[in-house]
Amino acid sequence: MAEGAANILIVEDERSIASFLRRGLVFEGYDVRVTDSGAEALSITRDTSIDLIVLDIMLPGDVDGIEVCRRIREAGDHVPILMLTAKDEVSDRVEGLDAGADDYMVKPFAFEELLARLRALLRRKEARSEAREDDIQESFAFSDLRLDTTTRYAYRGDRQIELTAREFDLLLLFLRHPQQVMTRELIMERIWGDDFPGESNVLEVTISNLRRRLEAEGEPRLLQTVRGVGYALREQSS
Repeated sequence: MAEGAANILIVEDERSIASFLRRGLVFEGYDVRVTDSGAEALSITRDTSIDLIVLDIMLPGDVDGIEVCRRIREAGDHVPILMLTAKDEVSDRVEGLDAGADDYMVKPFAFEELLARLRALLRRKEARSEAREDDIQESFAFSDLRLDTTTRYAYRGDRQIELTAREFDLLLLFLRHPQQVMTRELIMERIWGDDFPGESNVLEVTISNLRRRLEAEGEPRLLQTVRGVGYALREQSS
């Protein structure tokens, strides 16, 4: 493996796709491991240093891609996960992102776009690592909302809220800039990277998921939509 190359795990039961991905990613300089088993993917992730996972949803056996994703997040592992699947309904995307995936891509796909998304996820992973090392401030707060950067939990009052890695990054961005209107373009660049496809609705889905977590017990909305511009962290006007 070349020095500094990222370790990528491909979890895919279609041999032709798995082989295509492996060849393409190895050519790009990545160190690649492949499995068609959800159970084996969990074992590899637990026992090996993996930098990113490309994960199919429909896998043989009892452990599908959604379950793999859930168990990885429940174990406290924030490894970036890109779901690559033929399931293309909005409800499928929501389920995948809710399970903890950082991105969701539908087959058939363009390899160049896949590479761009992987680069964006790896950049975000590196940035998060640097932020954890350099950021002295351990918590951020606005109104009754608090985010602990050490435990990576959010709180509404005393209620603890578990977040996906992407939801954490997004909420931290808002908490660092309370009251400020953040454009969609700025958020996409900061959270997903500047080469992420602009027409994707991944931001809207992630905002919706984050609101649902933050408002699960009827708390007032703090993530406000600014029509035609973007979003802002501020209390609703009376």
